[in-house]
Amino acid sequence: MELIIQNLSKRYGEQIWGLRNFSLKVGPGVLGLLGPNGAGKSTLMRILATITQATKGKVTWNGKDISQSPNQVRAVLGYLPQDFGVYPNLNAVEFLEYLAAIKGLDKQAARKRIDELLQVVNLVEARKQPLGGFSGGMKQRVGIAQALLNDPQLLIVDEPTGGLDPEERVRFRNLLADLSGERVIILSTHIVSDVEATATHIALINQGQLLMHTSPEALLKSVEGKVWGWTVPSDMLSQVRQQYIVSSTIRRSDGVHLRLVADSPPTAVAQNVSPSLEDAYLYHLSAGRQNRGRPS
Repeated sequence: MELIIQNLSKRYGEQIWGLRNFSLKVGPGVLGLLGPNGAGKSTLMRILATITQATKGKVTWNGKDISQSPNQVRAVLGYLPQDFGVYPNLNAVEFLEYLAAIKGLDKQAARKRIDELLQVVNLVEARKQPLGGFSGGMKQRVGIAQALLNDPQLLIVDEPTGGLDPEERVRFRNLLADLSGERVIILSTHIVSDVEATATHIALINQGQLLMHTSPEALLKSVEGKVWGWTVPSDMLSQVRQQYIVSSTIRRSDGVHLRLVADSPPTAVAQNVSPSLEDAYLYHLSAGRQNRGRPS
């Protein structure tokens, strides 16, 4: 199974582009689509889910153009949008039964599947409570369950861990890892740790354009020798932030312990340290912005 995105662009109004010439080939496994808020991730997800039409370009699923044959991909699609909503007067079972019917699932098979999924998302005890009384995290777990109702071959989840507490986030990451065998999963997020824990490949996106598509290992290797540890006085922190990409700060009695990304050491006393995915993400995000700012 294969999802191919070719020169995809989406324009809103006259001059606002949500996506520009975005191309990507995705196979089985978990693709972490990583970018800041407003980068174009949700626009891309809505096009892949056949909710929004692209302005230019096309997307094919197993060789078929999804804009020409949307029902083919919808039959095997699981989708959790960023702004997932529920019917507040229905309970979790009723809501999932309703969505299973819309998806055309057999009633008896759907009931069994719903029981399994409520176990997976840890909502068995709340299954009969009205969704209007659910917390944000509980509603998000219902959203995860509905995306998995039809055991999808293509699973698209847009900012899925928003509202989840740390334990629920780990549970969801483990679930994605378990599901990632013979299916295509696209995890769209701005949370680097979610991608770090689950992704087999990573695509960096900003301002509607693809910056990089690679493996986590290759992304880490791209910033080897460019991550530095440096301790500075508190009154220097603002100045350093203006000059360098600072990925973390920890205050200690001897000053602020910085972790920063730069092609060369910021000072002779800075120590080279092992890179993290967050370091690599921030480095390439900054490089992409600089490249777009240069005259062509």
